Amino acid sequence: MSSAAEQEEVRGTRGVPAARPATVLNGGRRGEAAPETRPVWPGASTPLGARFRVGPDGVAGTNFALWAGGAEAVELCLFSEAGEETRLRLSELTHEIWHGFVPDVLPGQRYGYRVHGRWDPWTGARWNPAKLLLDPYARAVDGEFDLPPEVYAHVRDWPEQQVADTVRDERDSAPYVPKGVVVHDDDDWADDRRPKTPWADSVIYELHVRGFTMTHPGIPEELRGTYAGLAHPAAIEHLVKLGVTAVELLPVHQFAHEDHLLRRGMRNYWGYNSIGYFAPHAAYAASGTAGQQVGEFKRMVRALHAAGIEVVLDVVYNHTAEADERGPSLSLRGIDNRGYYRLQSDARRYADYTGCGNTLHVVQPHVLRLITDSLRYWVTEMGVDGFRFDLAAALARSMHDVDMLSPFLAVIAQDPVLRRVKLIAEPWDVGSGGYQVGAFPPLWTEWNDRYRGAVRDFWRGALPDVRDLGYRLSGSSDLYAWGGRRPYASVNFITAHDGFTLRDLVSYERKHNEANGEGNRDGSDDNRSWNCGTEGETDDERVRALRRRQLRNLLTTLLLSTGVPMLVAGDELGRTQGGNNNAYCQDNEISWVDWSLLDDPGWKGLFDLTARLIALRHTHPVLRRRAFFSGRAHSADGLRDLAWFTARGTEMTERDWYAPAATLGMYLSGRDIPGRDARGTPILDDSFLTVLHAGDRPTDFTLPGTPWADRYEVVVDTSREEQGEGPGVVHRAGASVTVPARCVLLLRVMD
Repeated sequence: MSSAAEQEEVRGTRGVPAARPATVLNGGRRGEAAPETRPVWPGASTPLGARFRVGPDGVAGTNFALWAGGAEAVELCLFSEAGEETRLRLSELTHEIWHGFVPDVLPGQRYGYRVHGRWDPWTGARWNPAKLLLDPYARAVDGEFDLPPEVYAHVRDWPEQQVADTVRDERDSAPYVPKGVVVHDDDDWADDRRPKTPWADSVIYELHVRGFTMTHPGIPEELRGTYAGLAHPAAIEHLVKLGVTAVELLPVHQFAHEDHLLRRGMRNYWGYNSIGYFAPHAAYAASGTAGQQVGEFKRMVRALHAAGIEVVLDVVYNHTAEADERGPSLSLRGIDNRGYYRLQSDARRYADYTGCGNTLHVVQPHVLRLITDSLRYWVTEMGVDGFRFDLAAALARSMHDVDMLSPFLAVIAQDPVLRRVKLIAEPWDVGSGGYQVGAFPPLWTEWNDRYRGAVRDFWRGALPDVRDLGYRLSGSSDLYAWGGRRPYASVNFITAHDGFTLRDLVSYERKHNEANGEGNRDGSDDNRSWNCGTEGETDDERVRALRRRQLRNLLTTLLLSTGVPMLVAGDELGRTQGGNNNAYCQDNEISWVDWSLLDDPGWKGLFDLTARLIALRHTHPVLRRRAFFSGRAHSADGLRDLAWFTARGTEMTERDWYAPAATLGMYLSGRDIPGRDARGTPILDDSFLTVLHAGDRPTDFTLPGTPWADRYEVVVDTSREEQGEGPGVVHRAGASVTVPARCVLLLRVMD
């Protein structure tokens, strides 16, 4: 180790570059490379990344282009199959883009970059050519990030930890990091037919590529956990039977595992730790990682499209896997730390609006270009149909505050490719003013967590009144009826990947995350759950029956609500995580879908009910309206498009909305649906009355009479384990019917 005087010299002082570029530890030194024996022609500065093409004089090769604004030099590093490295200096610089064309570099070539510049963390400068960096535009990645000390640009184990990030580490990281792979892509998607499902007709199914396929008995073992597994007919058959129109894939961009997980022998399962925005995560490929993952992903998309199912990607552009100043140097940090990340006034530190250590500086043109280039690539070349943006409020920040006129939102709004695909915002981040539910502009839909909260509270008996529930069931007009937005701006959900599964929501009141190794401190404490009287699994059949009924209530509420419903994979089967509400690091049976549940008649019935409710949505346009309800009468008989009723059969008054209540009736008129079909014909449908009763005892409900109906037919009764497929019980209008405890009745109006 260096002497104390040498340590002080290397550390530098605030605002002053270190007196020498780095510290050599334990005799370590940068790896030796083969001499430059290959020509590098000037090439082109666009497009960014590595593009195989025919160059001058018909010579095949690859053009490399890297934005590195403040860098002093850039070396392209090519790796042989044996791992031998050849370094080529990119001498051409155009608008801060370093570029060159290398003849005879063919698809399958592994590569990375070494970027030279000042080492002065006090001013945000963290260049270190000892670290091999992943191309931000790499379209395939070979290998995994294991995060040994060599991949950190600073000396991670420096004795004085408070300044460790300021001491440069000169050990070579190349043997320990993945490489980008040159990919040849000449697919024009001529044989693909996108479903193009209208928003109002959509039913979203959030799933994990690995978790959905790992235990499926109909998928060959060698394909489980992969894109090919999701493309398998057995996987698609389930989606088709269920009736969903889109799968929302948890992150499939190349990601890295966090150091604290690797130290505990665990891995990041969810994947919200991206490091390659153009590369399909290599670990989900069955066919290989030398570029084969790209074709496998495309074949998966084609297979889903052929079944009428769209593909939406959950994307993480708000931060990267490089974390804060103590994190590894994998890509952007070593290319231009100050250019890619938001830094504090103390430029040694990162502005963190994500809770993950760093935040991409989306206001910067080259960062905005990186994100939009990535989005367009996944649409035009990988075939996807839309995106769900993790912590989207962080992307909408201008300099500090969330700004709905921010460059990111403005670019999306005018982009001829991106404005045509599905755009879903997670409308919050962890920074000040980050909660923005209802604030995103037209073109955007949003995860509506106020829907989640209201429905959970109603069914556990915790709502003080039903005002909020009324808004959520009818499309959340209080949040979205502005600027031309429609009811489908609300993505309604009760569960998501983070939090309890639906079964756990009715089985646990407390999180049980001990398996995560964080002392049960991780995960939300605000679950709004009810365990039906017993914590966790039980043999008490009364409790088990009540839980199944509550699941039917929750799913029925979700699928009868106006807006876009989102289901989580396995909730329709009664999947449990044993009370773990933050299973981000559980790549095992805790998180994987348990397909054996389909063999249990009790859980098979839940699947059948879910599929039947989705089929009802597809059949009846009154359940998937394209415009908000007016609540006004549109005909002389006084019938309105939406009406609310008390258990007495009378319309809700202002006083009723503010009074405690466990019962609510919602009448949807199929006679007053705005808009016309493709041929210009007015849209007409059946009318329905939905009765929701969360009380723990049966209640009498008087069915509304004229002008609402003459008779009512029971279509769904969640008090029953088995739902009939044929005509149900018919009641005359004005009759008092007994609604069982904790039950949803869906009744069709009969003339």
